[in-house]
Amino acid sequence: MASSASSEADGVAVVGSGLIGRSWAMLFASGGFRVKLYDIEQQQVTGALDTIRKEMKLLEQSGALKGSLGAEEQLALISGCSDLREAVEGTVHIQECVPENLELKQQLFAQLDQIVDGNVVLSSSSSCLLPSKLFAGLVHVRQCLVAHPVNPPYHVPLVELVPHPETAPATMDRTYALMRQIGQSPVRILKEVDGFALNRLQYALIGEAWRLVEAGIVSPGDLDLVMSDGLGRRYAFIGPLETMHLNAEGMLSYCDRYREGMKRVLKTFGPIPEFSGAVAEKVHQAMCVKVPDDPEHLAARREWRDGCLMRLAKLKGQVQPP
Repeated sequence: MASSASSEADGVAVVGSGLIGRSWAMLFASGGFRVKLYDIEQQQVTGALDTIRKEMKLLEQSGALKGSLGAEEQLALISGCSDLREAVEGTVHIQECVPENLELKQQLFAQLDQIVDGNVVLSSSSSCLLPSKLFAGLVHVRQCLVAHPVNPPYHVPLVELVPHPETAPATMDRTYALMRQIGQSPVRILKEVDGFALNRLQYALIGEAWRLVEAGIVSPGDLDLVMSDGLGRRYAFIGPLETMHLNAEGMLSYCDRYREGMKRVLKTFGPIPEFSGAVAEKVHQAMCVKVPDDPEHLAARREWRDGCLMRLAKLKGQVQPP
């Protein structure tokens, strides 16, 4: 649970006021941090602050607001800004949330590199751009890392911390502690790899899901049921490695028992799908039967999903492992 123990001097800058930036601003405020939300256009900042106010009020009404402060107290900690230098002044942490474009992010970090001191952490929300490319040539590279959240960040607490090869251990430690302080669940990726951990696992799953549908082995709707009513129910509480450990008399027993079967099945996996053409159209049509792809239906389904995630978070808080 996030606390409000941060010092009044502790300020955080969130650069980019889209969905991810707004979520970060809310999370930092839940931990009692002063937040400056930056975007290039004041109108975008104003709109983001209005959206945050509405979301926080709804969260408070539903009992899902994070932290020990009330919505009004948290909202008072968040201010908008359209001047980058002003936004980052006096901050201990800068969280970049601009679109997933390498050149755009590089330009932004080059700007930040010229105006920050040697104390602030420079953190990117990138979902798969490598830190060695994002922060190449920066003077303050030891203060840089990726802190990749999971969408929607306010309801899914995981944050992947990915260092540049030159990132100082203290930068990782500080960011890990900060994420814990605001109620997130940070994991340390010990060295950079394309896709980090979450997307490598996610893409492996998506790839095989696509191949099974393409081969006519299972329908798109039933494929999703395999996850939502099968694997996903377990994985909401324990990961694949602990699942192996529990499904036999420990990990070594599982490997002895299932090693050959796993290797046999894995050898049958096909090539990387194109994610286009007739199969994409087939999957699209199946998804639209369940959730039409107009903005109204998609927004309603996302709202339902977020409500489910809030209820799951409450349940997980009640069933902590011994």
